[in-house]
Amino acid sequence: MSEHTQSNHHILPLKVYLGIAGALFVLTIITVAVSFFHFGELNIIVALLIAATKGTLVALYFMHLKYDNKLYMTIFVLSLIFLAIFLGFTMLDTNFRGEIDVSEGPPIDQNAIIYEQQK
Repeated sequence: MSEHTQSNHHILPLKVYLGIAGALFVLTIITVAVSFFHFGELNIIVALLIAATKGTLVALYFMHLKYDNKLYMTIFVLSLIFLAIFLGFTMLDTNFRGEIDVSEGPPIDQNAIIYEQQK
């Protein structure tokens, strides 16, 4: 008896792969073109939208998440949501970093060696 099992992989036609590769190439050109323009505070958002679009195409077609078990897609999307939350907190931190008022107090030890070098 043969113990050969047949896998049920979804095979895409070559034109789909070429279309996705072309779309990724065009999005790369758009990324380079957009880098020459200044959108102010929207720079990060525009860059992340283009990168997210490219990442979505890669995940759906090259990683076959579009045709695979929906559990894998759910896990992938949830991990992206958590990543977005963590990046959002990081961006909030960097946006308000300049508004922190740093108050300097007097030195603890006036006779420390470091203060002798400054005199």
